[in-house]
Amino acid sequence: MEILLSKSSLPILKYIAELLGLLMNGIYELLDKAGAANIGLAMIFFTIVVYVIMTPVQYSTQRSSKIMAALNPEIKKIQKKYAGKRDQYSMQKQQAETQALYAKYGVSMSGSCLPMLIQLPLFFSVYQVILYIPGYIAKVRMIFDGLAAKILSVNGAEEIISTFVSDNKMRVRLGDTLTQEKAIDFLYALKPSQWLELQKVSQFASIKSDIAATATQSQHVTSFLGINITEAPVDVIRTGFSSFKAGTADPMLIAAMCVGIAIPVLAWFTQWLNYKLMPQQNTNNNQNMGMLGSMNTIMPIFSTVICVTLNMGIGIYWIMGAVIRCIQQVIINRRLGKIDLEELRARAQAKEAAKNPAPEAYGNRAARRAQQARDGSRSSASTASYSDLDSPRGGKARTIQNTERYYTEMSNVDPNSITAKANMVRSLDS
Repeated sequence: MEILLSKSSLPILKYIAELLGLLMNGIYELLDKAGAANIGLAMIFFTIVVYVIMTPVQYSTQRSSKIMAALNPEIKKIQKKYAGKRDQYSMQKQQAETQALYAKYGVSMSGSCLPMLIQLPLFFSVYQVILYIPGYIAKVRMIFDGLAAKILSVNGAEEIISTFVSDNKMRVRLGDTLTQEKAIDFLYALKPSQWLELQKVSQFASIKSDIAATATQSQHVTSFLGINITEAPVDVIRTGFSSFKAGTADPMLIAAMCVGIAIPVLAWFTQWLNYKLMPQQNTNNNQNMGMLGSMNTIMPIFSTVICVTLNMGIGIYWIMGAVIRCIQQVIINRRLGKIDLEELRARAQAKEAAKNPAPEAYGNRAARRAQQARDGSRSSASTASYSDLDSPRGGKARTIQNTERYYTEMSNVDPNSITAKANMVRSLDS
């Protein structure tokens, strides 16, 4: 398959975007067969599928966060125990006790971070697909293919299109050379009024009918709730106010402006509601409370800025995603409310017992001895680094003790006697 320049070229993300693009293309194909081919509808179903897929990750993240919050008092006790101790021995002991606490309840230190790291590449890849629709939906690209080829056949097409983009302040990067793919990107980004302006370009008089036909097809698939999803709300609002001043506003334009205002407002509200529904962790740390409050304020505002400046397709995805997250959160909150730490501890112990059965579970004495030997080997391997530290005959203590004995006994050894030296070394190894 030809790789279009309009597809994502970001490292790693381009591969994830390719998979998501197949999903988006499949949804559009199904809508097309149902006689409802529309990019806005495809984005809504695409958002639903993506968030349904991510539900287990969302639940895992919040479950780990809740358990960590419940264990926080125990963690603080361990931290207080080793407060001010920065030597390697103390830090290893603190880490070991913390890990033992997590293992006791069957949770991982990275349990709440890892799912978030998984979500980030998916999050950014989704935006790549939505921003570059022609690169991922074959039938949308086909709408513009024929006209793009005819535009490129016109003498001086590159300069004509470059001037048109500059005069109309379009957000399209044409680069140094106008290719088929860049021409498609240009056509997909045209607003209804700009399609009319393109028909007036004298150099394109011979393909005026093709421009009009493509414009009709394009508006059919990009029109959603009376707006063109390739436009940004800020552009629609600006056009609406300009029309009011000029006295040329019509009902369709007013409706489009209302939708343009509603998208960022809904983006703010749904994001704010989503944060309100999330479990609030109890904490006595004023700094943490302040950071949480700031995030609850900043993120809804950030949502508004994103949805007012980028195309309305992003706004549709953002709002629909927030609505789905709110529904998810209600379900997750009910499940999280049933978490019992004692039950988690019992499950962790049962799981550990299943991995390491007691010697009595073996059929004969020889089998029990073999199992004890295996268990002893694993135990000694896993605890040597810590138990030796506390042993008077091992690890750090033994090294210090042997060193002291070495310097004490060396002072009494005859420097000319090889036998005396050998006896001294043998005594140190005992």
